[in-house]
Amino acid sequence: MTNPLLATWDTPFDLPPYDAIRDEDFSPAVAAALDDGRAAIKAITDQAEAPTFANTIEALERADETLGRVLGAFYAVAGADATPAREDLMREFSPKLAAYGSEITMNADLFARIETLWQARDTLELTEEQARVLMLTRRGFVRAGAQLEGAARSRLGEIKERLASLGTQFTQNLLADERAWSMPLAEADLEGLPDFVKATARAAGAERGQDGPVVTLSRSLIVPFLQFSPRRDLRQKAFAAWVARGANGGKTDNRAVAAEILKLREERAALLGYDSFAAYKLETEMAETPDAVRNLLMAVWEPARAMAEADAEVLTAMMRADGINGDLEPWDWRYYAEKRRKAEHDLDEAELKPFLQLDRMIEAAFSCAHRLFGIEARPVDVPLYHPDCRAWEITRNGEHLALFIGDYFARASKRSGAWCSAMRSQQKLAGNIRPVVINVCNFAKPEAGQPALLSYDDARTLFHEFGHALHQMLSDVTYESISGTSVARDFVELPSQLYEHWLEVPEVLAEFATLADTGAPMPADMLDRLLKAKNFDQGFATVEYVASALVDLAFHEGTAPEDVMARQAEVLADIGLPHAITMRHASPHFAHVFSGDGYSSGYYSYMWSEVMDADAFEAFEDVGDAFDPATAQALHDHVLSKGGSVDAKALYTRFRGRLPGVEALLKGRGLTAA
Repeated sequence: MTNPLLATWDTPFDLPPYDAIRDEDFSPAVAAALDDGRAAIKAITDQAEAPTFANTIEALERADETLGRVLGAFYAVAGADATPAREDLMREFSPKLAAYGSEITMNADLFARIETLWQARDTLELTEEQARVLMLTRRGFVRAGAQLEGAARSRLGEIKERLASLGTQFTQNLLADERAWSMPLAEADLEGLPDFVKATARAAGAERGQDGPVVTLSRSLIVPFLQFSPRRDLRQKAFAAWVARGANGGKTDNRAVAAEILKLREERAALLGYDSFAAYKLETEMAETPDAVRNLLMAVWEPARAMAEADAEVLTAMMRADGINGDLEPWDWRYYAEKRRKAEHDLDEAELKPFLQLDRMIEAAFSCAHRLFGIEARPVDVPLYHPDCRAWEITRNGEHLALFIGDYFARASKRSGAWCSAMRSQQKLAGNIRPVVINVCNFAKPEAGQPALLSYDDARTLFHEFGHALHQMLSDVTYESISGTSVARDFVELPSQLYEHWLEVPEVLAEFATLADTGAPMPADMLDRLLKAKNFDQGFATVEYVASALVDLAFHEGTAPEDVMARQAEVLADIGLPHAITMRHASPHFAHVFSGDGYSSGYYSYMWSEVMDADAFEAFEDVGDAFDPATAQALHDHVLSKGGSVDAKALYTRFRGRLPGVEALLKGRGLTAA
């Protein structure tokens, strides 16, 4: 029987035929795809012709076409709909793929051809994009160890394989802990909770086969529970479970996994001649050095901590008024902050949430993209990997641009958080290949027959991930290696964080924030109060984020710690983390940093990008129109369509005329006065 993953896909938009694919098809398909890739590399190195850009670099770009197709289909489901079989496959594939990558980057004959082209680059008459691809290819090989010899070369390959396995283990341990815990709620425990939290808890209980409502470790449930439950004992129990993910002992404990990852990263950097892993990792980012990262984070830390400490005094006084005389604790903060928001801004999330329907917020994201970039979104019925998924064809002036898939609801088989990925990326080398882009979120699934409602933070997440999707869908480059979000890590969050600003444009909420039952728009006074409160509790939000970023930097800048929790505690004590605020991601569940190398030494990049997104949105504000056509066209032409075809600093400078300073960020977060 033909493996459907290796057959020609006679499907709409060339989607994987998920209705025909079985889990047992993936392993033989990956093996065959790896064989294809090895044959393609051998064809490059065995040819008698002298190296040219076409027969070496372009051939290398196309070498993994089959592997990319198979892995695109697999990883789309692996994180969003995990099963024991798929988790076994992830553990199987991780070291194999790392070994395959090392085979390529340490292939001496292949690197010799690349180096020949690099040395002759000034005579090759390359386009700007080709010159960029050559530079990135050669740099990638060097940073992967192509110039190492002997024992160092072998050891680096071993390290990469082990790191790949450990990253998969870290992710699966975290998901296991999140799946394993739930807290049943009696009817009396529901007292004080808004109807939407009760409904979410009941839906979560039903999904887990429980007779009644439960609290789970899904952010879309536990955060509103911490915001609204008057039961301090239950808040403490839920919060303790939330922050203990990955640190519960036994086979799912991530503390030793994280320590080994850090040691291996340190050794990897040393083999390549760097003082630290942070120095190695940041060399290719906009920030360039650990000092630049620390300077940014500390410029924000001091005013944020001052604001948070002032807020803590207010919340403590509110707690005293309730007859509680102990310290303000982390499980108290969200509860009293929500009460304070109600008192100071007359803003109650229970009243706000009915106006933030998921379907209407999706419409809002599409509408803003239409007004800015001329795209249209048309729902399509195509085979997808899970019944919760939905799909839209994205077009412009009648031309197909992309297929966009939204997978919005939390479920036990999905890892936490929200992300954007491309099942297939845009490129032109193999024809006019248009992307298949997926947004995955973890919003609370409603009870049957009820509309899905979002918090304002959820709505912002939806816009954020769609900003990433736009970066993929509007990409217009020749080479897949520089397509879409294939940019510096501290530039990749610019389009996503910038797109969040359009959710705050009053006319957008006025049109799309409507009640499900009547269609009535959000009252003007509520809209005004919502927008005025956008920086409410910003001290807390900034402190928990920056603390995480500083710990990440410290882990990778010096000697790898034997005890990650002790080093974490040391860093937090040094910066003076307020007692009632924890890191947004404690080390045992810091998936950004430990599930792979992507954000290692790079969690700061959200804030680095925020410096740019605050400044970039000012370009629209300066002309008095959030949808100004000329500014939108410049954003499209100089950022969203370019992928990694030009250096990130040059791209931003072409768009804005200069690089930004931190002032716009402090102003945007309301931290200037603090």
